[in-house]
Amino acid sequence: MNSDLAAYDTVHGHKGGSETLGPLVGISPAVLRSKVNLSNTTHHLTFAEARRIAGMTGDFRMLKAWANEAGFLLVKAPESCANECDMSVLEQMAGFMVACGGFGAEIHASLADGKITKDEIAKVEDKAREVMRSAAEIKQRMEGMAE
Repeated sequence: MNSDLAAYDTVHGHKGGSETLGPLVGISPAVLRSKVNLSNTTHHLTFAEARRIAGMTGDFRMLKAWANEAGFLLVKAPESCANECDMSVLEQMAGFMVACGGFGAEIHASLADGKITKDEIAKVEDKAREVMRSAAEIKQRMEGMAE
């Protein structure tokens, strides 16, 4: 997902859309709709507005999309290191294995017809990012357990 589409989805996915979200972030509903309209070339979200929207909604699709577009992995830091335990690492390991399976399945599917398309490469790349993100989350959890 690109960051423009993520902005549109964030605003329109909020209960009440721009009508309820706009006033909460200090933007008129009509202007907010224009700013996330994919066809509009005159109004754009500022970085500060995008941050306010993400903070108000708890929806970080714009941040994730921007990181992905720039080739970065986005990994949310654990809320508290005090509660890290063997079970939390085990949960993350299970998630890592699921991500690895999805990565392998995507590669298998892309090779099935004997040719690889750019769309298939993009899907494999998305699955690879999930594996890398999952591995980074395990490392963060273990760092939370370090003494």
